[in-house]
Amino acid sequence: LTYSLARLSFHEMLFSTCYLKRRLRMKVIAVLNQKGGAGKTTVATHLARAFQLSGAEVLLVDSDPQGSARDWSAVRDNNPVTVVGIDRPTIERDLKSLGRKDFIIIDGAPQAANLAVSAIKAADFILIPVQPSPYDIWATSDLVDLVQQRIEMTDGKLQAAFVISRSIKGTKMSSEVGGALEEYGLPVLDTRITQRVIYPGSAAQGTTVLDEYPTGDAALEIYALVAEIKSFFDNAVE
Repeated sequence: LTYSLARLSFHEMLFSTCYLKRRLRMKVIAVLNQKGGAGKTTVATHLARAFQLSGAEVLLVDSDPQGSARDWSAVRDNNPVTVVGIDRPTIERDLKSLGRKDFIIIDGAPQAANLAVSAIKAADFILIPVQPSPYDIWATSDLVDLVQQRIEMTDGKLQAAFVISRSIKGTKMSSEVGGALEEYGLPVLDTRITQRVIYPGSAAQGTTVLDEYPTGDAALEIYALVAEIKSFFDNAVE
């Protein structure tokens, strides 16, 4: 990992999420990509669990009519992450009736522009997972346009970034995808979510890599991702 894993221990990364909880009002993070297979649900469920493990009150909103996050939650009795479904284009309004949380994570729907627009309106931060594939890079264009329009409307209060998801180490495309995404004008996070069998394996159990192997490489990727998102909130326009 190129982000601060070389300098941050596991416990320091966990502390960074605790610090984030203490200093911020409620934040809404929308994980969006209108192309399927980008790893949205994997990223969304892991973000929700990571923030929860820091001591934050977290709600995961499944806006995908297919209900992948809800299916994940139902696998495990007493799943610690609360998941609700809002698969209609009223997300920004419906969140107000759900009560205050420290973080709300929205698992976005593919192929649904109206749901994407609603999630964008509700969000403080848009995270766009993209696979290292030319098809996936090209497919983000429409979503990026929507996000940039909202950034302009909010005078920069909305923040957004790409995260490279399902990255395969040692491949040429994985090494070049960051430069291609930068041409869209949004930042590309240093953290990469590597394609690992433990992600689908833990999902099948209704859990996360943070629960299964809390000090493993996959867990460190997730905590590095949280630390980078924290850096955006630290510098956010209020």
